[in-house]
Amino acid sequence: MTARTFLLTALAMLAFAGNSLLCRLALKATTIDAATFTSVRLLCGALTLWLLLQWRSSGKTAAGSWAGAVSLFIYAAAFSFAYISLDTGVGALLLFGAVQVSMIVYGFYSGERFNKLTSCGLILALAGLLILLLPGAKAPALGGALLMLLAGVAWGAYSLLGRKVADPLAATAGNFIRAVPLALLLSLILISRTQWDASGLFYAALSGALTSGVGYAIWYTALNGLKSIQAATVQLSVPILAALAGSLVLGEALSLRLLISSVAVLGGIALVLSAKQRAA
Repeated sequence: MTARTFLLTALAMLAFAGNSLLCRLALKATTIDAATFTSVRLLCGALTLWLLLQWRSSGKTAAGSWAGAVSLFIYAAAFSFAYISLDTGVGALLLFGAVQVSMIVYGFYSGERFNKLTSCGLILALAGLLILLLPGAKAPALGGALLMLLAGVAWGAYSLLGRKVADPLAATAGNFIRAVPLALLLSLILISRTQWDASGLFYAALSGALTSGVGYAIWYTALNGLKSIQAATVQLSVPILAALAGSLVLGEALSLRLLISSVAVLGGIALVLSAKQRAA
């Protein structure tokens, strides 16, 4: 891995963790509602990605699909509503765990056979999610947790849909553009709950333009210098970065339950990735 690829990868991981921090910060510290946050985030992300596409390839049109757009919208909406009640690190761990587990399970149903190491890794990751969700004083709100798991499954589906696209940036721009009217429709349905302030709108715009739009563009560039196993493994850092950011910025507690669950989930996924690398 070159120094340039390392720097780009590090910036992308910080951007991904930043999405969780900005959403939680907006919904905890400002008056903006989750539907408005989702709409502003997707709108600013769509505009940024379209501008990046035009800058990179003047006159090139956005691509994508409605299936990808619906998956993106479900992820973004469930993500926002989940962070009404979840701490930053807990939400990121549930999201990341659900994304990876759903893609692993899809691989199994698509004909990929598991060896013992893969099976142990998947069981360990699922056990880690279960530990986090077990009732208790430190358990996350069940409604928020289920919404974040839904967001993870939707993002997993979005990732699977995008595996074979010829131009990831053009496809992502098109998916964001298509997802905007879906988000605006949600905001219209929930118009009686609409509220915002300048800080909330700023965090939503920053999430859409910087940590989503620019972040995804940086990640696509970094992928050119990464092997697939490296790209998958490096994302294990995102929940850890998000938890640390939530603790430093929002004063959220790093509980023993979260620590144990993180070790189990991320360790289990690392085992699965290790097994895939050996089989390759």
